[in-house]
Amino acid sequence: MHSLGILIDTVIWIFTWVLIINIALTWLIHFGIVNSSQPFVRGLGEITYRITEPALRPIRRYMPNLGGIDLSPVVLILLLQFARNLMWEYVIY
Repeated sequence: MHSLGILIDTVIWIFTWVLIINIALTWLIHFGIVNSSQPFVRGLGEITYRITEPALRPIRRYMPNLGGIDLSPVVLILLLQFARNLMWEYVIY
């Protein structure tokens, strides 16, 4: 059971980092720091979008419209950290 907990924890940790990379890349593209027409940037953006969007879409459906500010990644990161902490409460004991 402990090995399964470590596996789930690692998957959540990797997904959180993919989400953070997606957020940073979106900001860098939006502020014109990196060019989205470069193949590497476009590919990285596409990969991170395809991985994170299925988890972000349901959260965006229930979030209020705040103009141009998208807080759904913050909510998802908080939910993932809560799930990790809750899992370790029950896996270790």
